[in-house]
Amino acid sequence: MTMHRRVLASAPFVVFCAPALAQEYPQNLIVPLAAPSVLSLNLPAYPPFVPYVRAERPQLDRQVRAMLEAAMKTDDSAAVAAVVKFALETQRYDKDEIRELQRAYNDRRAKEIAARTLAEQNRIRASGVLDLWKGQIELGAFRATGNTDNFGFSAALKLDRKGIDWEHIFQATADYQEDRGTVTREQYTASYQPRYTLNEGLFTYARAQYERDPIQGFEDRYTLSGGLGYRILNRPGRTLSLEAGPAIRQVDYVREPNETAWSTLTSLDFDWKINPTIKLTQDASAYVGSDNNTFTSLTAIEAGMAKGLKAKISYSIEHETSPPEGSLKTDTISRFSLVYGF
Repeated sequence: MTMHRRVLASAPFVVFCAPALAQEYPQNLIVPLAAPSVLSLNLPAYPPFVPYVRAERPQLDRQVRAMLEAAMKTDDSAAVAAVVKFALETQRYDKDEIRELQRAYNDRRAKEIAARTLAEQNRIRASGVLDLWKGQIELGAFRATGNTDNFGFSAALKLDRKGIDWEHIFQATADYQEDRGTVTREQYTASYQPRYTLNEGLFTYARAQYERDPIQGFEDRYTLSGGLGYRILNRPGRTLSLEAGPAIRQVDYVREPNETAWSTLTSLDFDWKINPTIKLTQDASAYVGSDNNTFTSLTAIEAGMAKGLKAKISYSIEHETSPPEGSLKTDTISRFSLVYGF
């Protein structure tokens, strides 16, 4: 009740003051209100959220790595290359690691080969004239009784000495056969050949050879020759070389005058180790002259039987274009023998 009285008491004062306020301010006066200010913050752009997960570097599969390491413990470079190729095809995200393993293997093999080569060269330089010789002895014999009474034997010796640049080869063969007390074959051959390597494939050679074959019409035949040779194929287990050069031959015939003539010598030497126990060899030569030409061929297969011991089957052909009167042009022989290497 008291509050209403105070409001009513002030009403005359408001009525009295209102005209005065109206006279002081025009009626059409509009008092603008201030617009509210906008708060602006100048902040850097907020980067998008990127999750971070800590992960270890990818590694080659343990089984594949074990397979590679097992292969690289051997000296078989071909097998290592095959395993590496398989690993690269199946482990495409680990190629760098695989190639790093291969590079380490190749570096190690290169150092081992270089060390062995140097040691071998030092051993050769320190060796004597009678050292470093390798060879093999070949013996074969046969006998037949009944309608025929034949006895025959064949023997051969081969010595080989390889140095850094020089190689020395000595060979000797003997074939003898009787039929009812009559000698039907008597042939002896011996040759010595030094070679000097000019580069990886090219070499020079000299050859001195002695032959005796009375059945073919000559007591003695001496040959001296020399020239150039080339190793067409020189791989582990397979070698092929050719030789060519001039030659001079002196022949002491049984029933004709002696003769000395110039000729040209070409020869072929092929060795193929088919597997660890079987080896195929082919040797051929041709003496081409003005009066008489001589062609020879020897094909042989060797099979290992025991350490250092092999069985050998061979077939040889010798053809003379102008043999002495009464002699055949072509002579062949088949041999079965045992070979001991040392």
